[in-house]
Amino acid sequence: MSSPILNQVGAIFIPVQDIEQARDWYSNILGLPVEGDILHGHLYILPMLGTGVVLDSKIYAPGRTFQTPAFHFNTEHIEEAYEFMQKHQVKLLTPIEHGHWFNFEDPDGNMLMICKC
Repeated sequence: MSSPILNQVGAIFIPVQDIEQARDWYSNILGLPVEGDILHGHLYILPMLGTGVVLDSKIYAPGRTFQTPAFHFNTEHIEEAYEFMQKHQVKLLTPIEHGHWFNFEDPDGNMLMICKC
């Protein structure tokens, strides 16, 4: 049976309280330039490779953040990624687990993951 729905993920929305602060924070930890506009006063599209990540301050509310990682950012060097996050004073929620992944929290309380690809 065919479906009109593609087996692709177009974008992941992350709820953030302050769109400008979130744009700067995510751009910093991902090593991205701060470029592009904030759309409609509440959306910022991170310039990602592959699946898109959209920061959205309109969907933010306390308690409506990711309590478990809905996705992970890739890294080829898990130890370097962990040390980088420590250096940038990111709240780390786990140590590196099984030599493969760790969880951290963004400034808005979203639990996210970095995983060795």
